[in-house]
Amino acid sequence: MARGHSVLSDIRRGLDGFVGQRVLVKANRGRKKVVEREGTLERTYASHFVILLDEDKQYRRVSYSYADLLTDIVELSLCGQKGLQRLQFTAG
Repeated sequence: MARGHSVLSDIRRGLDGFVGQRVLVKANRGRKKVVEREGTLERTYASHFVILLDEDKQYRRVSYSYADLLTDIVELSLCGQKGLQRLQFTAG
């Protein structure tokens, strides 16, 4: 159990450095439905992180768990001057 907690903590620490940056979120919603949205990584918490989406001049917050990143239910890519750079997290 402690090992799994450590992996999720490592993912959180990895994301801490990207708070405030633009990201592309690709979320698997099941039944072959994948949603892609762009926003800003707003904040990291102990068990989840929050992305501020800005769609059609409306702001909305969505949150995902670190386990979602680990299991590839959610993919994050940084939006930078060099294009998209996918952030990858593994268990080992």
